Amino acid sequence: QVQLVESGGGLVQTGGSLRLSCAASGGTISGLSVGWFRQAPGKEREFVAVARWDGRSTVYPSSVQGRFTISRDNAKNLVYLQMNSLKPEDTAVYYCATGHSWALRGQGTQVTVSS
Repeated sequence: QVQLVESGGGLVQTGGSLRLSCAASGGTISGLSVGWFRQAPGKEREFVAVARWDGRSTVYPSSVQGRFTISRDNAKNLVYLQMNSLKPEDTAVYYCATGHSWALRGQGTQVTVSS
């Protein structure tokens, strides 16, 4: 059973950057699309990025396009989310997910952007 663990969250000022990591264990994710999602208190889960299994195809919503970049290192079973020009509205718990309907997900890492 593949398990996902996120890391790299923290507190950052507006305009700052963070890089999140998603580490997979117990199996490989090299053949799977992996997505990043976020959820803020009282809000619905929001999709923020997805990378196809080879990393060559990526998709972002308009809210993060040009600021966030997803990448992956299949040899290391890692997926990253580089977040630049962070805004207070980016504050949320971020988690990575894969599998059918994104059912396999980690516990998440908190990102807080101060104004």
